[in-house]
Amino acid sequence: MTAPAPADLLAELHKAAALVASTAAKFTDEDVKAPSALPGWTRGHVLAHLAGITNAMARQLEYAARGETVELYDGGMDGRNKAIGMAAGHSADAHRVDLDAGLERALKAFDALEAGPGWKVPIAYRGGVVLDGGLALWRELVIHTADLGAGLGPETWSRPFCEHLFDFLAARVQPGDKLVLQPLGLPPRTLGSGGTSTVISGMITDIAAWLAGREPSLGSLRASAAADGVDLPELLPWPAGTPAAK
Repeated sequence: MTAPAPADLLAELHKAAALVASTAAKFTDEDVKAPSALPGWTRGHVLAHLAGITNAMARQLEYAARGETVELYDGGMDGRNKAIGMAAGHSADAHRVDLDAGLERALKAFDALEAGPGWKVPIAYRGGVVLDGGLALWRELVIHTADLGAGLGPETWSRPFCEHLFDFLAARVQPGDKLVLQPLGLPPRTLGSGGTSTVISGMITDIAAWLAGREPSLGSLRASAAADGVDLPELLPWPAGTPAAK
């Protein structure tokens, strides 16, 4: 899997954090109660989740700096879900305070890393290292900014971000499938090695949105097999944030 260099990833984290913070800053109390792009979630749910994941990832790095690991969320997934449910109905101002504090804590932790070794220290998230945590936070900030439904949909995602999603979300391809991604004007990519080959063509942002389980915003997505139009293949669930049991 290819990934941005730490310095580039750090710049992307700051950019994504500034964008989600400026988006949240415009919401009124009524805006926060409105539905998000995620089924069953209001914008308040998304903002509560963003505050939660920023603090959770900051905690991963704070423990890593002491040579320790800790589960991603205090109380596991149950703790995560309860925290989101409790905070979702907060006022716009309360959401902004929580989100800004989480972003500041996370960015402070990433900014404190050394250029090399600090990014390779183990963390509990996916049984990986700090770099994996940085990539995860990048995904969370960018994708959930789109989920807020405030005019910054997948069509705004950068090419490096989309290409990172191609790498990370290759795990969603069914074992028997092979997806040949053909982003318009860009080199093709192949995900999976199964015997059933499907060509997925369209704008790079539409392909990335579909892989991420989001609605492609430019309407360019097409699937074909043996030169005939077909339905988009079913994908596996999003890769889990905890390592698989051994």
